Amino acid sequence: MILRTGCALLALTTATPALAQTPSRSELADLVRAQAAEIAALKARLDRIESGQQALVQAAPASAATASSTTPPIQVAQANTTPRTTTPFAPQLAPPGPADRNVAQAIAARDNPSGVTTEWGSGLPVFHSADGIYTFKPRGRILADVSSTFGSRSDARNLTTTGMRALRLGLEGGVGPHFFYQFEADFSENEVDVVTAFMGWRDRIRPGIDYDVRAGHLFNDRGFEGSTGSDSTPFLERTTVATAIIPQRGFYGIGIMPRLFWKTGHASLTVTGDRVDGTQTVSDGRTVLGRAHWNPIKTDDSVLHVGLWAFDESLSPAATTLTRNTVIGGRFNGGLRVSTGPLIGGTGTTGYGVELGGYRGPAWLMVEAGRRDARLDAGRPDFTSKAWSVSSGFFLTGDLPPYNPRLGSFGQPKVLKPTFEGGSGAIELTVRYESIDYTDLVTGGEGWAGTLGVNWYLNSFTRVQVNGIHWNTDNRTGAITGRDDGETVSARVAVTF
Repeated sequence: MILRTGCALLALTTATPALAQTPSRSELADLVRAQAAEIAALKARLDRIESGQQALVQAAPASAATASSTTPPIQVAQANTTPRTTTPFAPQLAPPGPADRNVAQAIAARDNPSGVTTEWGSGLPVFHSADGIYTFKPRGRILADVSSTFGSRSDARNLTTTGMRALRLGLEGGVGPHFFYQFEADFSENEVDVVTAFMGWRDRIRPGIDYDVRAGHLFNDRGFEGSTGSDSTPFLERTTVATAIIPQRGFYGIGIMPRLFWKTGHASLTVTGDRVDGTQTVSDGRTVLGRAHWNPIKTDDSVLHVGLWAFDESLSPAATTLTRNTVIGGRFNGGLRVSTGPLIGGTGTTGYGVELGGYRGPAWLMVEAGRRDARLDAGRPDFTSKAWSVSSGFFLTGDLPPYNPRLGSFGQPKVLKPTFEGGSGAIELTVRYESIDYTDLVTGGEGWAGTLGVNWYLNSFTRVQVNGIHWNTDNRTGAITGRDDGETVSARVAVTF
């Protein structure tokens, strides 16, 4: 700063001969005042930069996400040395996008503008305006599957099929540190299906306690795998708890979701109507859903996860069918399901479940269980669905499981040695047992499945998955009744950006 002031004086005396010869007292006073103002402005700018660096340290590891081509790499590296226990996002996760950042990360991005910038984190860039106010990111996912079933006593189940589990395009962004939005549409069935579509507001109640409120077409916050996106599940298909103990409207509904976050957990409450549709001639159904998770143990390489959730729904007069055909051996074999049999005249359902698990080093374990009670009209008795699962995984490459302590779910991993940089990627072995029981109904079936899998994460947004499933079903209605078992081998190539 002194050097800059001296240079300015030298330049002024050189460029102004009159001053260089005999400067008057008033001219010298004006010069001193001008230099004092410049020094004050430089000091204020330095203070802003230092406060921004502190915000980045508090928000690590997402400081890497707010780095741009003009941000000094040394500053980013320093921010990433923050201990894992102080961050709301685990360091083994890819940096969150504009709609998933917390308040500290959003403020850090706003308060450190350096012109129009672009950051590359997970496949596609995040754009920032010159003043740091506006952020924008394209997003999407491509999940391509192949599945082959054999060993069934029915040839109708011994199929080899292909399918797109997800084919999505969307965007997300924010205005300032508080307002954010996200939109995605899915094209996997050659039809346009609106999935996530919401606007939100986030803020801090006090240090260590944040909140956000989302409104729009919302993804359920329900159970561990039920709250994990299709691009982040450790198996090709979610557990039977996530696919069977669920509101009749499915994974999405239009409504509002406030969420509260603290250092060791979060809680959410969702109130929605039906999912996006074109029916406005009858009232929507109503679903109230709550979930909370807690990490009583949270260290550099260990987490204990405890979760509870519940929902209650009142069905729309236009949606009284409660028939369920639950996936048990892979999504892309339509004949391989566990069925309730035809069931109409539903008025509502109530469901609840528990989650218990965590990870230590490269190994993780999760147990989930749930129950759903469905109410029928005309004085008929309710019926109960039950499901449970035990899942586990181990990273041979030493990577930590991609557990998100902020949301209590899995996210996109930050691979230690990406294959595109000459590394081995991250290699994970997985195993799961799951069960579904609809036998409370006279027409209801039951089934279970055991799965062995391997996941190869080439980098934070590209993966290859293979699952080998031994399944067993006992349906009382449908094209294939009685006990049956067999094997399904499925594979997936996935890119998320």
